[in-house]
Amino acid sequence: MGNPYSNGQESIVSLSRKRKKELRRLQNDATQLWENQQVLVGHAADVAREAGRQLGNFNREQVVPVVQDTYNRRVAPVVDQGVRFGKHVVDDKVVPIVGGVVGTALSAWDVANAKRHGLSAPRGRAVVVEKKGPGLGSVVALVLGVAAAVGVLYAAWQALRADDELWVADDPLSAPEA
Repeated sequence: MGNPYSNGQESIVSLSRKRKKELRRLQNDATQLWENQQVLVGHAADVAREAGRQLGNFNREQVVPVVQDTYNRRVAPVVDQGVRFGKHVVDDKVVPIVGGVVGTALSAWDVANAKRHGLSAPRGRAVVVEKKGPGLGSVVALVLGVAAAVGVLYAAWQALRADDELWVADDPLSAPEA
């Protein structure tokens, strides 16, 4: 029996030899184009991989030393100065104040213990009543916090301010001449 759709006549779907040959040639050309594109994509991946490796080398050899040098010249001294200032504030301002506060607190503790044990304070000596509100410890903590914030802001300002040596030209990169 032949093709059930042909009804004994030439089918519309059947192709001439010439058309089949042209379609095979077109399919071969498409396959060849696909293979060439795969080779091209592989080569592009190799170029991109090499560019990444070269960028890493450039970063390691050129960028990191400049950044390290700039950090050492501009940021590190400011940070060291901030640390020295903070140490000075703590040693010369905070420690004496805290010592005074601790001494006053211990004196008040002794007075309270004496009252509790029935011993009275010597006559003529008044008991100091403390004021309500923020204590000295709160003020000291606030001053230390403000000093630390100012030091950090100053260091950031010194590190991030405009520097003509750090700007990169806006010229686009061009391909090297062969």
